[in-house]
Amino acid sequence: MTFLKILLAKALLALAFAVSILPAASEVPNVADWENVEKAAEGQTVYFHAWGGEPRINAYIRWAAAELKARYGIELVHVKVDDIAQSVSQVLAEKIAGRNRAGEVDLIWINGENFAAMRENNLLMRPGWADKLPNWRYVDTEDKPTTTVDFTIPTKGLESPWGMAQLVFLYDSAQVEDPPRTLDALVDFVAANPGRFTYPQPPDFLGNTFLKQLLVTLAPDPEVLSRPVSDDVLDETLTPVFDYLERLRPNLWRRGQTYPRNVAENRRLFADSEVEIAMTFNPADASAAIENKELPDTVRPYVLDGGTIGNSHFVAIPFNSDAKPGALVTANFLLSPEAQAIKADPRIWGDPTVLNVAELPVIDQTLFADADENPAMLSASELAPTLSEPHPSWTEELERAWLEHYGTN
Repeated sequence: MTFLKILLAKALLALAFAVSILPAASEVPNVADWENVEKAAEGQTVYFHAWGGEPRINAYIRWAAAELKARYGIELVHVKVDDIAQSVSQVLAEKIAGRNRAGEVDLIWINGENFAAMRENNLLMRPGWADKLPNWRYVDTEDKPTTTVDFTIPTKGLESPWGMAQLVFLYDSAQVEDPPRTLDALVDFVAANPGRFTYPQPPDFLGNTFLKQLLVTLAPDPEVLSRPVSDDVLDETLTPVFDYLERLRPNLWRRGQTYPRNVAENRRLFADSEVEIAMTFNPADASAAIENKELPDTVRPYVLDGGTIGNSHFVAIPFNSDAKPGALVTANFLLSPEAQAIKADPRIWGDPTVLNVAELPVIDQTLFADADENPAMLSASELAPTLSEPHPSWTEELERAWLEHYGTN
């Protein structure tokens, strides 16, 4: 059972003890009347549940909080979590207990299986609101279709896109002349350089993403990945993934007997030259790390031949938030050209924008750096093609199967 499912199961156990009388649900603001939304938001405190494991991201959220306070009188509190599934479980437990207002979570950073879980359990503010935000007009829904489809599931305005992600591999050009650009080449590289490659331990999101890259590349019938898992295709679809992992394992870091616990530990191994190939889910990560003196300036990113898996990440508002106006204003601000440009700056965070920069007003276009001028960043053409995420149920099965095969550290 995955960590998310375990948390949800624990929350469901509380149903037998839920005896409280259901209070009235907190009112859903009229997003079309934006002036009144902003007025209602003034003075509210918004508890934003977001991963807290990256100092640059935390610093960006602090910047956004200062701007929201100065411009709108909103107090944005970053509730740092290790795994956002914990926050999803918290909202579910509140719903089961009849807490239809004054929830602990006002805004949540989610995508994938966490969005699917919140949607399935009716934990999100309805009706759809994201595509009605004033800054939605800048979102590039045409060339970045994952801004409206989250792991094959249409978002229907229930979450607002915040940034883009794609699996990118890193190498130090001063140490590695020709990095492996196919899965077979990676096996050969690891065999020739034992102990110099690893991947984070699932269910870490980057470890999961590596497994999904194997899945979408090796699946006998890729069409099944766009649908929920069915027992009749499960074994034949997962078998090539674990056959491949067995080819890698004997020559992995520490012979595959242990794995980095998370993306931060994987980055440390690369920075300390314990491994020669690393992974990231942020195409601008190498540039940002170089800017912050975390990696040498000879580090370069690349993608595999045929493309790598990518998606968008989002913010959403739980059904029982009492700070819905403040959460809406926060989501809209995070979509603004200014906030998106600062977030995309590798000196700040380096998270790719969800906006169509070419269609922005000229004055806003100038806020965005040109990736073609940065050797540690890949252009849009170099990143293409982006491979679609499988249905969230495949992530759950990959986690389950990986733990059965390899256990935990």
